[in-house]
Amino acid sequence: MTKNWEKNIRKVVPYVPGEQPNKANMIKLNTNENPYPPAPGVFGALRAFDTDGLRRYPDPTAHVLVKAIADHYGLEEAQVFVGVGSDDVLAMCFMTFFNSGQPILFPDITYSFYDVWAEEFRIPYQQIPLDEDFQIRPGDYVVENGGIIFPNPNAPTGNLIPLETVEEIVKKNPDVIVIVDEAYIDFGGVSALPLIEKYDNVLVVQTFSKSRSMAGMRIGYAMAQPQLIKYLNDVKYSFNSYTMNPLTITLGAAAVADEVYFQETTKKIIATRERTKAALRELGYVFGDSMSNFLFVTHPALSMEQLFEDLKRKDIYVRHFKRPERIRNYLRISIGTDAEMDILLEALRHYPD
Repeated sequence: MTKNWEKNIRKVVPYVPGEQPNKANMIKLNTNENPYPPAPGVFGALRAFDTDGLRRYPDPTAHVLVKAIADHYGLEEAQVFVGVGSDDVLAMCFMTFFNSGQPILFPDITYSFYDVWAEEFRIPYQQIPLDEDFQIRPGDYVVENGGIIFPNPNAPTGNLIPLETVEEIVKKNPDVIVIVDEAYIDFGGVSALPLIEKYDNVLVVQTFSKSRSMAGMRIGYAMAQPQLIKYLNDVKYSFNSYTMNPLTITLGAAAVADEVYFQETTKKIIATRERTKAALRELGYVFGDSMSNFLFVTHPALSMEQLFEDLKRKDIYVRHFKRPERIRNYLRISIGTDAEMDILLEALRHYPD
């Protein structure tokens, strides 16, 4: 029997993250992690870190990291907000900006945390169907709404919409906040960052987890007009003032400083992605022109769910989504090193033999 106190518990269907196996010699291509280590400057900062500082509370403003990000992008510090991964930043955005009572809008095939946050924070929402090529149709977002969020490139499809399309959505929704989630923008897209100087209702959210090889450190950030950043900080300080630890702040700043290494590794990942695309096409796989560090693939003659399980038995991990039904016969394959992708491709060449 349900007890009286259970009626008041907030219940949600949780987000399900990708598996995190820890096996020797496995090929892990399921969570879009960077296959290369963090920048050399990060290792230097780690060795020089003064652990005595850990006995004190961290700087609630994360000033060192905020300044590093602001300087890198040519922004004022008041235009940057940082959090414990972009998930934390986005959750703060949901709490701060999506309170009108009108449904917020996001694609039906997208980052699956969006509907989880909407349910958890009791925000009404509407999922807008992508077209037959898994692309956003900007005209679908010109309706009454309480806010808009979408990734660019999208996840899990990898499809990118051009900056002018992003601006069209922002321009036609001046009375609500539009959040552009750019977790994968460094792998081939043009950032919407210039729009924050033209419009007071847009936030651009990025992360250190993908292109900067620091998923384990949990660093995300938003960039916008100072007033929006102030609103975010007001909510953050009311929720948890000390969200980022001193080591994360220090290593994050070091990662931003190492631009040469950042450019080298992203170029390597892009080159491996394009080579993998060509090899998969030869094997009959079908996919969009991903501009991310992953591919979203299907095959007209194969069950992707079965392939997912069969690859796992070979200790090759990719990602399969059972919902929504429209993408059930797709796999999301993260881009690893050339050697890792060669092992995957060899397995696929002999599949299902």
